[in-house]
Amino acid sequence: MSSTLIAECLDCGFQAPYTPNAPACPNCGSEWREARYDYQHLGKTLLSELPSRPFNLWRYRELLPVNSPNPDISMGEGGTPMFRATNLGMMLGNPNIYIKDERQGPTHSFKDRQAAVSIAALKEAGINELVLASTGNVSIAYSAYAARAGMRLWVFLTSLVPAVKMRETALYGTQVVKVTGSYDQAKQTAAEFARQRGLYLDMGARSIPCIESMKTIAFETSEQLTTMLGAPPTGQSPWRAPDWYIQSISGGMGPLGVLKGYDELIKMGLIDHFPKFGLIQVEGCAPMVHAWKQEKDKAQAVAAPRTLIHTLATGDPGRTYTLLRKKILEKSSGFFEMVTDEEAYRTMHFLAKMEGLSVEPAAAVAVAGVVKMVRAGVIKPNETVMINCTGHTMPVERNILGEGWSKDLTQLVTSEMDEGKEEGLLAALSKVGIDRFPRIAIVDDNPDVRRLIRRILQSQGNYTLFEATNGREAVELAKKEHPNLMILDLMMPEMDGFAVMDALQADADTADIPVVVVTAKELTPAEKERLRGHIQSLMQKGDFLSDDLLDEVRALLG
Repeated sequence: MSSTLIAECLDCGFQAPYTPNAPACPNCGSEWREARYDYQHLGKTLLSELPSRPFNLWRYRELLPVNSPNPDISMGEGGTPMFRATNLGMMLGNPNIYIKDERQGPTHSFKDRQAAVSIAALKEAGINELVLASTGNVSIAYSAYAARAGMRLWVFLTSLVPAVKMRETALYGTQVVKVTGSYDQAKQTAAEFARQRGLYLDMGARSIPCIESMKTIAFETSEQLTTMLGAPPTGQSPWRAPDWYIQSISGGMGPLGVLKGYDELIKMGLIDHFPKFGLIQVEGCAPMVHAWKQEKDKAQAVAAPRTLIHTLATGDPGRTYTLLRKKILEKSSGFFEMVTDEEAYRTMHFLAKMEGLSVEPAAAVAVAGVVKMVRAGVIKPNETVMINCTGHTMPVERNILGEGWSKDLTQLVTSEMDEGKEEGLLAALSKVGIDRFPRIAIVDDNPDVRRLIRRILQSQGNYTLFEATNGREAVELAKKEHPNLMILDLMMPEMDGFAVMDALQADADTADIPVVVVTAKELTPAEKERLRGHIQSLMQKGDFLSDDLLDEVRALLG
């Protein structure tokens, strides 16, 4: 921690040295305070210190409210990977979508940052017992770090929190109190319990360690984006900030901290612009979205949230929304959006199938929000987008997978089989062989597009797939294999998609093959007329998701 750390009251402006033992302003009693640092000094010294430090949360220790990070408490928090969402970007027509993979933290969520800094700060201040309310992830993260620090933790959980998260919380030795009611009621109960017993209460967005911990997401993503894309072309700063930062929100504490992080990077001269913030809520609990769209600075509380995604069920964000809105409007711009539970669960399935990411529903809410924002034109095709993948789904949520997600070979083995058990299973296995599956030809000169379409089809369908890299190969393939369906690109050298369709129609053996055109080409009226009657479907590259293509394929194959 910098020796110049000051806590400034957001209500009266009074400044005083920070200590966790005195969370309220000594002048007016407000619990809303922010940490202040010597940004001019740190802007000159921080970059020279970083190369010798490991890539984790504590590499930015001068900007955190802990004097001496305790290695006996740390579990390698922070420093999570960041990578391009290649398939998602290709389907949305934006190659610059990145995932900040917070699943890789010690307890698999971005709340590890909050717990690590808060527990370290409290332990340093001599506080050994604390109380908090949670919707799940916070309780698990704090439980793990409190256990390492030898601190007693009381967690108040709403009865809607999944039982598996309650059990994991209790596994660490935490005192779990289940509250029948909403998350807001659980917070009120926890606060009264802490007051009666004189215990430290974790206050979320009103807690300096909590807010400061989330800044490190802004620091890390700016460093990582610079490594991947290079310094900004303007030459005005050493690090690169994204054009958009996207996160799902419940109470709003996380993005409030990330906002502060980007603001501090600008004050230190390390980035040259402030990202736009895209904050996504679930439709059944979206008080901030409604307030934003009505241009109100206060959100009306949702008394009874209606969502299965309970980690995002904060009905009353209180002043956190007011601060978020004020800072977003002051610093840059932003957008609040909401998605349905169904959209989130579909996105979870998509991310697992297409990006290899098993994410929690809350993380899927953020990605589903990006899809809506891209399709609405809010996010432009050339803009760089950073999505906070807030956590992992363990175990897999039952809402994601529908019926028929596995094949039961034992159902194919009957008592009439003369073969032994092993031979019977092998015979059953042969009955799910590829020859029984619909045959689809994928025609595109771009290998990445062929790989993407192949992956889409393989992810949730049983198909025999063929590939052709150009028009001539496509015609030969059609004559030889006579596929049940052809997925065809129009823009290919030498023999383009139009010529392929002409060749197919001219041959009686191939004229009946259904064709789905998937193209990036903006078609002229004449070209659209040329396709009329010769294709079954037209899809635009960059404007569909995997389910869109699968729906078309299934409809055509009957």
